[in-house]
Amino acid sequence: MNYLEALSRRYSVKKFNSEIIPQETLHNILESGKLSASSLGLQPYKILVVESEEMKQKLIPAFYNPSQISTCSHLIVIISKKTVDDSYINGYFRHISEVRETPLEKLDLFRTSINQHINQKTQDEIFNWAEKQSYIVLANLMYAAAIENIDTCPMEGFRQDLIEEVLEVNPESEKVTVTLALGYRSEEDHFQHMKKVRKPNEKLFKFI
Repeated sequence: MNYLEALSRRYSVKKFNSEIIPQETLHNILESGKLSASSLGLQPYKILVVESEEMKQKLIPAFYNPSQISTCSHLIVIISKKTVDDSYINGYFRHISEVRETPLEKLDLFRTSINQHINQKTQDEIFNWAEKQSYIVLANLMYAAAIENIDTCPMEGFRQDLIEEVLEVNPESEKVTVTLALGYRSEEDHFQHMKKVRKPNEKLFKFI
């Protein structure tokens, strides 16, 4: 299946069957999120993978439409950082130094440019930027899942307070941005038989 076929087949599943995604397939999908483009390489987010039935049951009351969370194989939760402090940046540069076997002092110019970029932003601007980065991850996860023939449903319809309480998210420093249910579509989900509706090319694209 090529990528256009995969994206044409994709839709936001309303109900999954009971089949569990193989670990290797799940790993491949998660790797696509890890490899997502990220501004300055900072990856101002983290990704929780909910796979236990016990935890999924605890999360059901947090969702306005519980059909996906109650039937999915896995639930991915993307959490955006509200702040990017010196400690986080220092950890980032230590990691670069280790991976690329580069002395820290050779990264000073890059560190200075990042500090300038971060310091000129308000906390709200930092969080808005981090959320945008999180949605890039979401898109990559959905695309990779489609290629792997795994069905998905991105979800923003949840009670922020409940989901953060269950997942023990610190609301002072981070926020749940979006979730993604993964699994295999149920034969009972009639939405899979509906034609995909998108803008015609002449209304969507403009060549200049």
